[in-house]
Amino acid sequence: MRATWSSPWLFILAATGSAVGLGNIWRFPYITGENGGGAFVLLYLFFVFFMGLPILFSEILIGKRAQKNPINAMKFVAQESGAGEYWKFIGALGVIAGCLILSFYSVIAGWCLSYVSDYVTAESLVSSFEEANEKLNHLINSPFTLIIWHTLFMLVTVVIVARGLKKGFELATKFLMPVLFATLLLLVVHAIIVGDFSRSISYLFQPDFSRLTSKTVLLAMGQAFFSLSIGMGAIMIYGSYLPVGISAGKCALSIALADTSVALLAGFAIFPIVFAYGLEPSQGPGLVFVTLNVGFSEMANGRFFGLVFFLLLTIAAWTSSISLIEPGIAWLSEVSEMSRKQSSVFLGLIIWLVGLGSVFSFNLWSEFKLIGMNIFEIIEFVSTSLILPFGGMMLVLFVGWFMKKNIVISELNLRIDAPFTALFFILIKFLAPIGVLIVLIENSGIRKLIF
Repeated sequence: MRATWSSPWLFILAATGSAVGLGNIWRFPYITGENGGGAFVLLYLFFVFFMGLPILFSEILIGKRAQKNPINAMKFVAQESGAGEYWKFIGALGVIAGCLILSFYSVIAGWCLSYVSDYVTAESLVSSFEEANEKLNHLINSPFTLIIWHTLFMLVTVVIVARGLKKGFELATKFLMPVLFATLLLLVVHAIIVGDFSRSISYLFQPDFSRLTSKTVLLAMGQAFFSLSIGMGAIMIYGSYLPVGISAGKCALSIALADTSVALLAGFAIFPIVFAYGLEPSQGPGLVFVTLNVGFSEMANGRFFGLVFFLLLTIAAWTSSISLIEPGIAWLSEVSEMSRKQSSVFLGLIIWLVGLGSVFSFNLWSEFKLIGMNIFEIIEFVSTSLILPFGGMMLVLFVGWFMKKNIVISELNLRIDAPFTALFFILIKFLAPIGVLIVLIENSGIRKLIF
């Protein structure tokens, strides 16, 4: 008998943990402030609920309906609806994307582990941007050090998923997600007390419609798609563990609201500190590993709050990593003679080996370029800019045009005559696939080739 979540709230927490990752914590606040503040937030929320949610609905209902891994789930629902079983390749793309993303994600998460270690053991904190940059450069130029942290992060991930749903990632969710929320709230309270909170509110939420451009719209659309962790099979496999009688629609809405709330709270935790200490908010990844390190060194109890912050990042990374590898493990366990533990070790080892390419792209193989990109950049581009949006677009097209309407209505607990039902099918048939297609064209560089 297939295991199921002990509670729908555990599914929501796990799916939220999948969506909340490193990018959510620094990228969303940063691009919000740089692209019109409140105006960007309004755009983002529009795309979350009118483009992201239909795809989220689709993943959950397919997983819940089939009760199988993403590959077999797509095959099952396609056959049930009289469509060709070739739709299973959409599930396969999601599994591949998740594994590829985890291969480099683990390396970056290893940076966070390294910084956690430094905040615990270092005699003193960095005191200038020069020292902070030197510290980061020293880390990424040391392949041995990166391998150690990459290995540790992957080891913990594999141990968790190898234990299965109940004793593995459900148990991890019960512990990690409350810690994540508590840590984030602690940082927010601290930022309100010692930081420039009012300026942060203006930076993040004061609408500046004059700064809205076509690029801003595309950024908001892309952020809405990627922040919900859709297109990689993670939500589908989590949905497959939902018990009968649970509304997929209500779960999807709760996940979207929780994910958006965490992204906004991250802004409240970061930017009051940035502004209070005269730091530059427009730093991208450097905001985390360089700028904030200088800020923590200048504040009272900076070592403690720096440690808490990087623990937050590490926990967010682990909750995401579990969901990235689980679709592949579930597939291996179902189609091969390997046990879950054997599947976890086997797939974890492959992902670890692929991750070495990303490790070496920062140092030993930094000169190696293919179409102007190193190994890390190639893997990131293929997985996030090509596979994810293409898979997401095909998924929503399948649900909108090929899946039996009565199945969709039943799994989402919709009323056939309700106005929302008609709106949902308009979104899932037209707006969502068109929106994802635009993201795919933009992120893949196709637009630049055409125009």
